[in-house]
Amino acid sequence: MDFRGLFESDVPREEMPWYVAPLPEAIENLGLNLAWLIVAINLAGTAFGFWFYSFQFAATPAEMWPFVPDSPLATLFIALALAAWKLDHQQEWLTALAFFGNIILGAWTVYVHLTFWPFFGYLHPAMRYFLIFSHAAMVLQAFLLHRIADFTPKAIGIATLWYTVDTVVDYFIPVRGELHHTWLPPDRTTELFLGADALGVAGAGAVVFFIVALYLGLVTNIEKLRRGAVGVETGD
Repeated sequence: MDFRGLFESDVPREEMPWYVAPLPEAIENLGLNLAWLIVAINLAGTAFGFWFYSFQFAATPAEMWPFVPDSPLATLFIALALAAWKLDHQQEWLTALAFFGNIILGAWTVYVHLTFWPFFGYLHPAMRYFLIFSHAAMVLQAFLLHRIADFTPKAIGIATLWYTVDTVVDYFIPVRGELHHTWLPPDRTTELFLGADALGVAGAGAVVFFIVALYLGLVTNIEKLRRGAVGVETGD
């Protein structure tokens, strides 16, 4: 088997700013060639995540369950997005949801574990590092998606709508009962730094990463449109 071929791909790679496409082209190609493996890993992660949230499901009204398993839903989105692409039924809105979800929830989980480090002492070190590195990998895999999608305004709009509602009910407006964010190890009112409590720190991270995902999605679309227009003008 020619393993070098795994680092090559027929899927075009457009030139993008480094912060929009931070992965080396060879790594992107490897990810695209191993798309079915990535789908399987994300489905396994989704199943684990739903189990991990089982205690929170039990304490949440059933109609609010879609807002509970944030990270597992994000891994499900990217599994479905890559599978749809491999089956030639790529859906822009699904890919945008996958991009937003993996950026927001992957980065947020790493941020929360590092920010609340002393409070996660109840976790076995292996579980702790698994959660940190697996969620960091979510962010990395999100940067594969610019190769298979254009991040159209409609798709970005759908992802923006979903994650706006999700952020609001998680941290700001308890639609049914309590707020629906992932349970935090410290009490919400625990003062941490700069006068912020635990809920404020967690919510601030979610908002910041949402804005980052939205910005990256918009820049990706703008760059694709701009380079497409240049290609038309120059005959490339």
